Amino acid sequence: MHHPAPTPHGGCPRCAASWSARRGFLLAAVAAASAPALAQVDVGGASGMRRLVPAEQLETSATQQYGQLLAQAKAKGALAPDDHPQLVKLRAIARRIIPYATQWNSRAAQWRWEVNLIGSKEINAFCMPGGKIAFYTGILDRLKLTDDEIAMVMGHEMAHALREHARERVAKSQATSIGLSLGAQLLGLGELGNMAANLGTQLLTLKFSRSDESEADLVGLELAARAGYNPQSAVSLWRKMGEATGNGGIGFLSTHPTGPDRIRELEQNVPKVQALYQQSRR
Repeated sequence: MHHPAPTPHGGCPRCAASWSARRGFLLAAVAAASAPALAQVDVGGASGMRRLVPAEQLETSATQQYGQLLAQAKAKGALAPDDHPQLVKLRAIARRIIPYATQWNSRAAQWRWEVNLIGSKEINAFCMPGGKIAFYTGILDRLKLTDDEIAMVMGHEMAHALREHARERVAKSQATSIGLSLGAQLLGLGELGNMAANLGTQLLTLKFSRSDESEADLVGLELAARAGYNPQSAVSLWRKMGEATGNGGIGFLSTHPTGPDRIRELEQNVPKVQALYQQSRR
């Protein structure tokens, strides 16, 4: 009987392609950028509120939810295979951006980054805590995104994870619900950690604040520019998003509202990262 050659999974050769893709992200996650340059955009410091929710537990919860989402998509025949052209493109873009992630969050070096594509007309994309990225075909097809615009979406979503916006939202909502004003020491941080580990689908439906969105715009803009994607595409992307609001029922835009102020802020910050883009192209 013929036995298939061993693979890094210790299983069948069919697993090899999947393993190779994951290995690429692990290698990219620990790769250092060519030079640890200072940030060019100003987003201020992080709130101390997020410390009330342990990052490890939130990332574990996100990994579980991400796995459940992929399983559901696969059961419906909506999970794109590894050789899907759009998924291949998404993963290539991610590999270029990921090496710059640690400038914004040192934990990103240990994240097991993943990128997957789900077949759906919905205009949506996200990056959960721990580097779990998903795009829906609707955002690629309906908005006819260029590679540069895809990089801006990806950079923006990665920035939410890197700046731990979900962690802060969870901390604030849970603190309110349990009356944290009585004193965190009375409950212990473990109580909030347990809540973070049992969030259900909340991580996918969190509505970020306007300051979170602005921060993600600017950090994402810089991430994509450093990776060699034209920062001007951030402006064209959000113009497309603004035009898409007329269609109604777009979940992505309910949590990522667009408008002239947002576009104006991006236009003001594009010159700050233009040199990074030009350097990366050289």
